[in-house]
Amino acid sequence: MLLKANKDRIYDNLNTLSTFNSCPEQEGITRALFSEAEIGARSYVKELMTQAGLLVTEDAIGNIFGTLVGGCPDLAPVWSGSHIDTVRNGGMYDGMVGVIGAIEACRIIKENNISHQRSITALVFTSEEPTRYKFGCIGSRALAGHLSLEETKGLVDENGISLYDELNRLGYTEMDYSKVMRRKGDVFASVELHIEQAPVLEQLNCPIGIVEAICAPTYINVVLEGQQEHAGSTPMNARHDAMTAACEIVLKIESLAQSYGNNYTVATVGRMLPFPNSSNVIAGRVEFSIDIRDISEDRKTDMTQKICSYIDTIAMLRGLRASHCVTADDLPHSSDKKIVAVIEESCTREGIFSNKMVSGAYHDSLFIAEFAPMGMIFVPSRKGISHDPAEYTDMDDIVLGTEVLTDTLLTLSNSKEI
Repeated sequence: MLLKANKDRIYDNLNTLSTFNSCPEQEGITRALFSEAEIGARSYVKELMTQAGLLVTEDAIGNIFGTLVGGCPDLAPVWSGSHIDTVRNGGMYDGMVGVIGAIEACRIIKENNISHQRSITALVFTSEEPTRYKFGCIGSRALAGHLSLEETKGLVDENGISLYDELNRLGYTEMDYSKVMRRKGDVFASVELHIEQAPVLEQLNCPIGIVEAICAPTYINVVLEGQQEHAGSTPMNARHDAMTAACEIVLKIESLAQSYGNNYTVATVGRMLPFPNSSNVIAGRVEFSIDIRDISEDRKTDMTQKICSYIDTIAMLRGLRASHCVTADDLPHSSDKKIVAVIEESCTREGIFSNKMVSGAYHDSLFIAEFAPMGMIFVPSRKGISHDPAEYTDMDDIVLGTEVLTDTLLTLSNSKEI
């Protein structure tokens, strides 16, 4: 029988966490890395971990660890966690369900005096969202060895403040950065609870999704430079309009992604900055981002090459200068088959309907998979909406997901091998 999670406690924790908001005048939540709101949320989560009887530590990139010490603490631990930062004007469940769920799992194991050999650690990964530094999964990338302290100096926000500057301001640079990176064997297993952020589970009336693989992103930053001119006096055939070129490229990106004919190849232009951004001036410069995702690395590479080639072609035909830079190119990863089986067995034993699936959204678990066996548990998202104030997951589904997570963590923490 599954250990019972405390529904009221989870509800209160999630709602309190949602009050840490940089833009309370908006309908949604904005909580970017190391903002006043995010720092407040960090303090609140550490307080919850302490109340749950966990040993709380942080590393030099700001990842937070709350550890329920096991009977054999020298054994590699089991991890579970997510993130507490948000997109601009986002919802209150993305990431937060996984953090509060992991803390609740540790709490009910301790409250019920359940023995476990391996330590179980609830985590907050630093800045999964690219909201502030246009670079996602900062904490988990560092854990996987993909972000050096020197490289944090090159991550600069719109106000010219580098990630290194902020780490220094908050005292993290006084810690040993070399201890951030984990290697294979350091972590026995990791399981992340998360909202689905898609409509599949809701459509199936299925409360639990078991993730078999995670799609990975490629980010491209594009700059088009034409000629800034008067909108009234410049003939249409004499223009070098960076905005119309950008629009042509955006439509091509959409059709190209559709041409692969599957649900896992997607591409998005979600940020565009025209200059001078005036109604009566032809844009002389446009900068925009491209987000490409796929479960197939080969297909993602093929689409990236085709998009970059098309950008160059349009620039040449329209008499523009174009530059494009791949700022991130991550690898898709599969969940560990044994962890998938453990989650599935937990559901089967309790008569819980579950569905195996691929995650189109990427998560910190994508990088944890580089050094530890990884799995993910999804709970339904109403209408599939996420990264929006309307993001919603029913509390009963969150509670059930937490209970399945708890059972999975206990099984793994008492396992000798995986």
